[in-house]
Amino acid sequence: MTAGVLTLGACGGGGDDAGSAAGSGSAASGPVPVIDCAPEGKVRGSGSSAQQIAMKRWMQQYQRACQGVQLVYDPLGSGAGVAQFHRGATAFGGTDQALAEEERRVPEDVCPGGKAIDLPMVGGTIALGYNLPGVTGLVLDAPTLARVFDGRITRWNHRAIQELNPDAKLPDLAVVPVHRADDSGTTQNLNAYLKGAAGDRWPYPASKKWQAQGGHSANGSDAVATTVTQTEGAIGYFELSFAVKRKIETVRIATGAAEPVAPSTRSASAGIAAAKIAGEGKDLRLSFDYKTSAEGAYPIVLVTYEIVCDTGNDPESLPALKSFLTYTAGREGQQELHALHYAPLPESVATQVREVVASLS
Repeated sequence: MTAGVLTLGACGGGGDDAGSAAGSGSAASGPVPVIDCAPEGKVRGSGSSAQQIAMKRWMQQYQRACQGVQLVYDPLGSGAGVAQFHRGATAFGGTDQALAEEERRVPEDVCPGGKAIDLPMVGGTIALGYNLPGVTGLVLDAPTLARVFDGRITRWNHRAIQELNPDAKLPDLAVVPVHRADDSGTTQNLNAYLKGAAGDRWPYPASKKWQAQGGHSANGSDAVATTVTQTEGAIGYFELSFAVKRKIETVRIATGAAEPVAPSTRSASAGIAAAKIAGEGKDLRLSFDYKTSAEGAYPIVLVTYEIVCDTGNDPESLPALKSFLTYTAGREGQQELHALHYAPLPESVATQVREVVASLS
């Protein structure tokens, strides 16, 4: 289901859609953020729906301080966001996956003299929700998760699960893994984690398409979460906000740290902090350490990127684009994310993003 375009105009009134913030409380409250505003301009973006709620909040807050700028974001999905950017229809695109090498080359009239680059902007937590009445604080590790989602562990009282949860009373109940039926960035990031952390136990590629056998499927994270809540013995994956909203129990991951790590915005930020910049030059594509055993670092994360031209940006929209992205990557913009169940970027990454934004031309 495609959400509507998020628009905030230069007159300062965004209409009902722009004025209703997701999450608790109103975005248009509290102190007006301190932003180095562009005097005018129109910035259009499209792409990732995973960052839709963050984009709405950022646009609302930016508009309070910078009423001369018009912002538009159309959450069509990552693939469409990349395609629209490549056509020159937008100033930036949003995607849950960094660009492939060939996608960095764009038509000459889109980034004259330049190329497309990735700017990490929004961190996300992929929670593993389960429905086992009477069982809280369930602990699983990557090899066990791989066997669960591949249908090789079929009962919840399996020895491998019991060894990770010695004090839990695990039921003799069928395991019902639930996965996405549609291609998704959430699936891709879970596949990447399982492939990176479970090794040969997960023989499938880190793709957007689910390829393991068995289990139930559902379209979209909301439907996966619904299936888990309605099915005893079910386990599925979705963004943390779905677990919080529906009060679904979530798995703690045994990573080799002293304590298993629960999903949260802060533990996901710590997991993102273990990533390394894998791009070259101004491209800030991240490479994740899925085997991290850092204390408090949750390993199943995703990052959405904003795609921009490193040089050759439209001079009419460039000042507003730089102003907006400087705010979103800044401390005030990133602090907005906690309340929306996103993970702020670690400051070491956010600082590099701001430096690249300042250099855009």
